[in-house]
Amino acid sequence: MEAYLPVPALKMPSSPCLSLRREAGFSILEVLISIVILSFGVLGAVGMQVSAMQANKEARNQATATNFARELAERMRGNHTTAIKTTAADNPYLFDITLASTTAITAPAVNCFITGCPIVKDAATWDVAEWQTRVKDALPTPRVKVCYDQDPFDAAGKPRWNCTDNGDIAVLKMSWTRSNTAGTLEFAGNSGLPVIVVPLTAGSSQ
Repeated sequence: MEAYLPVPALKMPSSPCLSLRREAGFSILEVLISIVILSFGVLGAVGMQVSAMQANKEARNQATATNFARELAERMRGNHTTAIKTTAADNPYLFDITLASTTAITAPAVNCFITGCPIVKDAATWDVAEWQTRVKDALPTPRVKVCYDQDPFDAAGKPRWNCTDNGDIAVLKMSWTRSNTAGTLEFAGNSGLPVIVVPLTAGSSQ
């Protein structure tokens, strides 16, 4: 008798089109998931970059404001006989102004560069006008107040715009338009607290 080996059943291959469709479907899903994950990462990186840029800008503004305060203090010490007066009528260094882009700074009656300023009050007026012009260009809508103040901070330790208008120390209070921690703008002209408070010079009792 002849032995016959069993013939294995033929297995039909799966449809190549169906296989390609399955592979393509899984590939698209994986790409979509990758894009979503990458998008979250990019958005987080962009947010951190924006926050860092805002923090750097605010740090530059604070350094600029501090330098301006130091400069005004030096000018007041150089014109001490005018700076010690406690009324704005006699002391041009005492003022409260918001320097918006449309604010017109009054030109001094005497040009110290051309005619000189033998009168100390004229020199102070020239100092203030020139100083305010540069502050206006350097900071976004700054508000600056210089006054005599014995108590520039409230009971909670926060700086305030109100002044006692007496005492022996002239104080500079300055703020500018900036973003607070909530991400909203604080406009120095009508809201917000002073950002810096700097004593400038001693009064007549010193």
